Amino acid sequence: MIAVDWGTSSFRAFRLRGETVIDRVETGEGILSAGDFPAVLRAAIAPWLVAGESRVLMSGMIGSRQGWVEAPYLPCPADAAGLAAALITVPFENALVRIVPGLTSHDAGGTPEVMRGEETQMIGAAAEGLICLPGSHAKWARVSNGRIEGFETYLSGEMFAALRSATILGRMMEDAPHDPQAFITGVQRAGDQGHLLHHLFGVRSLGLMGRLCAASSASYLSGLLIGTEIRAAMRHGENVTLLGSSTLCARYADAIAALGGTATIGPQDCAAAGLARIGRMNSWN
Repeated sequence: MIAVDWGTSSFRAFRLRGETVIDRVETGEGILSAGDFPAVLRAAIAPWLVAGESRVLMSGMIGSRQGWVEAPYLPCPADAAGLAAALITVPFENALVRIVPGLTSHDAGGTPEVMRGEETQMIGAAAEGLICLPGSHAKWARVSNGRIEGFETYLSGEMFAALRSATILGRMMEDAPHDPQAFITGVQRAGDQGHLLHHLFGVRSLGLMGRLCAASSASYLSGLLIGTEIRAAMRHGENVTLLGSSTLCARYADAIAALGGTATIGPQDCAAAGLARIGRMNSWN
């Protein structure tokens, strides 16, 4: 089978034997830059089609309203079998191509939550309990007996980028390597009395008073945002399975440890493994 993880800014395709990746293709042709989705897919996987592959399963933003076709969200709780039963077929010559639907949930106030792609990674990780996928829109989900019960989204990554590039806070910063000490100081500051909006101004005032150097300000800001996120999503003492880039997962693991939790870094290529498991439950007729 061919597995495709097609996001907003990236395209990753895997040729699979069972859950083993035997070949892969990665490009920057996410859905925002790929105008002709069938043509982009065909160009990427052409050698595999020639070699006889005839089944393609895709997940991620390719199934969004801005993607190839909108695959309706599947409500939580949901598992691999439920996702397999809700696949959407899209027209494509010489192969059967299907898209995994995203998931929807809601918070305590009834506001909807949505995800596309992360559900497949969680299925592939086969982890239980609290799972976090750090990123621009960090996802925190609870999984029980292989079933995603519900999840929450935190805009921490996108907020960091916006604050750094479009507010006065960014003028107190300079490009520099990550500062672990400043980061943890920010994580801990997030728990002090007051609101995040108040704590954020401290990025500027600490710099003005010479208590936070420009090279450490970005790390401190990151700690503030991630510390606020983790406090909202994690109960004290919980173990969190982290899925995603090694650099970002390591940063979250440090913050989780500083706040009294423990972190386990999940396996790589979870999207490919998840697509393989979902694909096995589909009849492909």
